[in-house]
Amino acid sequence: MKINPQVDRYLIEGCGRCSLYQTPECKVHTWSDELSQLRAIVLDTGLKEDFKWSQPCYTLDNKNILLVTAFKAYATIAFFKGSLLKDPNNILTAPGKNSHAVRQLRFTSSKKIIEMSPIIKTYIRNAIEIEKTGVKVNFKKTPELIPDELQKKFDANPSFKTAFQALTPGRQRGYILHFSQPKQSKTRADRIEKYSPQIMKGKGLNDMYKSTKK
Repeated sequence: MKINPQVDRYLIEGCGRCSLYQTPECKVHTWSDELSQLRAIVLDTGLKEDFKWSQPCYTLDNKNILLVTAFKAYATIAFFKGSLLKDPNNILTAPGKNSHAVRQLRFTSSKKIIEMSPIIKTYIRNAIEIEKTGVKVNFKKTPELIPDELQKKFDANPSFKTAFQALTPGRQRGYILHFSQPKQSKTRADRIEKYSPQIMKGKGLNDMYKSTKK
């Protein structure tokens, strides 16, 4: 069981993805005990501890299996291929109504994590076995969701279109949903321009953050 010093720093300083970094108000500090317990459980299953997207990420042969992370209302284990997991206890939650792959185990108390430790490990081992088989999540194709403003951007800038199409299906869908939300065309266009540099770098909607680490 090898720990990653970046995760140790994450638990002490916070995630660094917002202005609350290194403050008591950071959500990582709200759930520090729960995150530490989840970390120990995951490490006990033999996964490698990495640090990606400013969060503890656990991998098998360089393939992402799950994240251990904090939200405002809970700490969670988020499975990248969670929609493929068996869920006999009916405890997996989709992070949003349009989530095709990711599923979460959410916790708001250390006591509950301790009680559920054997079940949590069973779900993690199931995720490991799924990854070993090589099975992939069947993402729904959503070309009909592309807003006119995004299509105009594609037509005007072929390199941007190429960069967008090189993103994972999940990242493409995240952007399309985000760009489609505003009612006004100008707001939709402004959103596209705002995230264009990020897309050109191959990053997803939630990958950008301002790190204040020295």
